[in-house]
Amino acid sequence: MEKDPSFNVLGSSLQTCSTAPMTGFFRNGACDTCAADQGSHTVCAVMTAEFLAYSKYVGNDLTTPRPEFGFAGLNPGDGWCLCASRFLQAHDEGCAPQVNLYATHVRALEIVPIDVLRRYAVSL
Repeated sequence: MEKDPSFNVLGSSLQTCSTAPMTGFFRNGACDTCAADQGSHTVCAVMTAEFLAYSKYVGNDLTTPRPEFGFAGLNPGDGWCLCASRFLQAHDEGCAPQVNLYATHVRALEIVPIDVLRRYAVSL
């Protein structure tokens, strides 16, 4: 699998989203993507309790540890490369998490408009 060029939604080099917990489709800490990333794990989201509860409610439990997959579970404040469509769904439902634009891959814009991402931008 060859990674797409690592650029963020602001047009500069893609920054790291999180290494603790380790995230990303490639588990390299960045929201890098490629053709095989069917879920487009491109939005660097900063978890909130509200979003984590919502995600569990819609069938994607991100809080329960899954040691067999090396996954400790997420907590509010953790960075995570979220599927762009899940982010947009959470936005539509009024519970989207914050977003690190510098660590959000440009391919997220194929699914989520930049003005929507900017509404949730964290200041770094």
